[in-house]
Amino acid sequence: MATISFEFEPSTFSALRLAPMEFAREMRIAAAVQWYAQGIVSQGKATELAGLTRSELLEELFRRRVPACQVTADELVDEIHGV
Repeated sequence: MATISFEFEPSTFSALRLAPMEFAREMRIAAAVQWYAQGIVSQGKATELAGLTRSELLEELFRRRVPACQVTADELVDEIHGV
């Protein structure tokens, strides 16, 4: 497993009202949700990146107003009709 380190001023955590471990968790979730929303990663990979279960990721997507389905209506119609 790879480790990535970031350095932040201590005031960053108080401004966000998060302890360092909470901040790190929020960064992982925010990145996973963003990459999922952009279609870069699947739900499965997003759950892995965020360290969440699938249902927890779905709750995060709902809370952050990110659609859980990455398929457009036109793509769904095409799939149904076998195009």
